[in-house]
Amino acid sequence: MVLVYASGTRLVNASSTRVVIVGGGLAGLATATALAAEQVPVLLVESRPRWGGRASSFFDHVSQEWIDNCQHVAMGCCTNFRQFCTRTGLDGCFRTEPALYFVAPEGRIHRCAAGPWPAPFHLAGAFARFSFLSGSDKRALAYGLWALARGTAADPHESMAQWLNRHHQPPRVVRYFWQVILVSALSESLERMAVAAARQVIVQGFLAHRRAWEVWLPAVPLEELYGGRLTQWLSARGVEMRLLAAAEGVEIDDGLVQGVRLKSGEVVRGSHYVLAVPWHRAAALFPPVWQSHSVLANLDRLESSPISSVHLWFDRPVLSLPHAVFVEGLCQWVFQRPVVSPQTPSHAGRHYLQVVISASRGVRERTAEDVLQQVLSELSAVWPAVKGAGLTHWRLVTEQRAVFAPLPAADAWRPPQQSPWPNLQFAGDWTRTGWPATMEGAVRSGYLAAENILRQLGRDTRVLQPDLPTTGLARSLLGLRS
Repeated sequence: MVLVYASGTRLVNASSTRVVIVGGGLAGLATATALAAEQVPVLLVESRPRWGGRASSFFDHVSQEWIDNCQHVAMGCCTNFRQFCTRTGLDGCFRTEPALYFVAPEGRIHRCAAGPWPAPFHLAGAFARFSFLSGSDKRALAYGLWALARGTAADPHESMAQWLNRHHQPPRVVRYFWQVILVSALSESLERMAVAAARQVIVQGFLAHRRAWEVWLPAVPLEELYGGRLTQWLSARGVEMRLLAAAEGVEIDDGLVQGVRLKSGEVVRGSHYVLAVPWHRAAALFPPVWQSHSVLANLDRLESSPISSVHLWFDRPVLSLPHAVFVEGLCQWVFQRPVVSPQTPSHAGRHYLQVVISASRGVRERTAEDVLQQVLSELSAVWPAVKGAGLTHWRLVTEQRAVFAPLPAADAWRPPQQSPWPNLQFAGDWTRTGWPATMEGAVRSGYLAAENILRQLGRDTRVLQPDLPTTGLARSLLGLRS
């Protein structure tokens, strides 16, 4: 098949259209769903034995259940991820939490939920009741939130820690608010965090819309979502899906991608291609002559950040809440996970918790047993039932390259979805989405890649979903755009 591209890279001869997507993570899956909805033929290949990429599960042979490598959380502001789930019928597998629970340093639990006021004041009452911040702390925090929301010309090389210092945020406010929220959301220290990424979290997640903060949690393992229900949805729409099909190289000739060579020796071909692999694997798939191209070379400048999760199985209930955010300590967030198969005898009497530790570089320097003991100590200080319960099973899981680090100026190294080769798109949360490394960013990248392909096919189809509308009061007070 000969492909002829006119100006604007529109495909003229589209009689043999097929899109080859390399990578079955969330970005690749989102691209496939968007194209399948438009009845575009798709081949999706994935090197691993399961779908979902970093948002996936593994089978624990002791508990005899699928467990997620890490608890994944979406929010009300994640409009594209939520539409992706609604489109594919996955939305029924999530639950919306009506409140967030914060554990103060002294152990007191604060329930945080929206009050009756419009955004940006809907959470003001909850923040005002935080016992771990003084009155002057809260006034300084209010100023910091206002300044961050209105700031549009921050130095791209300034870290969030420097910004907080420049805006006179007291140490307690930094430690008990900014660090708690931002490190958990972005998995990076304040000293290495870009101001733009922090602003995205605060503005889009907490200030612009009164429902943006709501937490959306999967009620089933991610394996059931992406390996079960989504696979069925895609297969029913003609998407060819192949696991254990690792890509070895991208074949380029005459300025276009001509095929993708698999490690099996097979070359898969299409009219369009989407590279939806992790950023640290992308450049190596190209011929050496192209690896020095600035778009690919810049990917080497992106750094990664680890996330650890401690999985705990107890012989009795120990947690009185569905989840809790720790304001201080090694534990950052604890989730009470539903037992996957309560009717199975092996699950009788088991109660499963997952503790998440973002930006967990320090965990790598400690033994797993040492981490476990500190986690149990912090949990039992809040819930004494932990001390009396039997720990029947546990494991520590660390994803070393869980996310790309949102460093100052890192956005300049993120490529657009349209690659330098007209019939090749990039997809991944590491591409230029306007969002940090999140499930929302991954889906956005896939939707943008699909839009580009559809445009080349002569279809002006809008795939990307709009953000939640910013309220008039938030626009007026914070200078936000609608």
